[in-house]
Amino acid sequence: MRRMTVLTAVLLTSALAVVGCAKDSGSSSGSAQGGPATCTRNAPPAAAPVTAPTSVVPGPKPNASNLRVGMAFDVGGRGDTSFNDAAAAGLDRAKAELGVADTKELTAAVGESKDSTQTRLRQLVDGGYSPAIAVGFDYAPGVAAVAAAEPNAKFAIVDSTVDGNPPNATPLLFAEEQGSFLVGVAAALKTKACHIGFVGGVQNPLIQKFEAGFKQGAKAVAPDIKIDTSYLSPAGDLSGFNDPAKGQESAKGQLDSGADIIYAAAGASGNGVLRSIKAASSPDNPKWGIGVDSDQYQDKTLGDVKDIILTSMLKRVDVAVFDYIAAVASNQVSTLPKEFDLKSDGVGYATSGGKVDDIKPQLEAYRAAIINGSIKVSTTP
Repeated sequence: MRRMTVLTAVLLTSALAVVGCAKDSGSSSGSAQGGPATCTRNAPPAAAPVTAPTSVVPGPKPNASNLRVGMAFDVGGRGDTSFNDAAAAGLDRAKAELGVADTKELTAAVGESKDSTQTRLRQLVDGGYSPAIAVGFDYAPGVAAVAAAEPNAKFAIVDSTVDGNPPNATPLLFAEEQGSFLVGVAAALKTKACHIGFVGGVQNPLIQKFEAGFKQGAKAVAPDIKIDTSYLSPAGDLSGFNDPAKGQESAKGQLDSGADIIYAAAGASGNGVLRSIKAASSPDNPKWGIGVDSDQYQDKTLGDVKDIILTSMLKRVDVAVFDYIAAVASNQVSTLPKEFDLKSDGVGYATSGGKVDDIKPQLEAYRAAIINGSIKVSTTP
């Protein structure tokens, strides 16, 4: 379970700082001509102390040795260095710490039929795996159907509610906009060009939450900052989560237009974004990438690009999956939060590599302001 700590807030009263930035040639969408020649940075909020969250499953650590847990991954599966890997980490932790008896993993394929999600879930349940955890909103119809047909089995779904709210299906939802706000703050504090970018995998309401928070956080610091936005596929087309080449091309376009920091919320496609940034970066003209979901600086498959990873927005799918399995094992599913947010340690930002150490007081001040309610983060751009 997560440690109980108290974050001692830093009272920050610094005045506005005006930092010279490269002249840009576009609006926040990158479509209009003309833009700010300077980047005015606001002082962070004065923050009150914030108490870190305690365990969402009260009592001693439960014993899950009688559970056989199934996991149905989204496109990309285990090894995507992002969303699916975060879920896999939660499952691995439950095996190590709670003694889960057995697990089975199945993975979605690009271009598969909608019926395939239901087939995978039925395969898990028929094999005796309960709870079955569905990773991704695309599983919502399948969970609704199989949960209704199998009332004695338990299900969880990441990133979606389930029609009819069946009692044996638990949504694991996140405040992605809150974590994205903080990495937007980091981008605005670190940019030298006063020009940053966002690459989304699929243009749907979920990924737009990442975009919304990132932009709001950046503009809270630097109201005149330029922010380019691009999506790799439209709503309904999930290929944008598994196309590194397209991610690389999209990032190159933003870098060529003058952005020096790019945040990618694009699943495995984000690997291409990071590699494009790596190719464009040099000691004299550094460029930075912001990872998503997992601490991508720590991912061994991205070792060749980790030096350009400024931070990552942590969407703690691992925490939600672990807590859900622990709650099932102790029969306390009702104790889970309705949304895994900053207050419940469900989202956050990574500090690996030390590249945001110098701005951590500002980041913590904004974090405290969100938790305390003095800053409300929008879920729509």
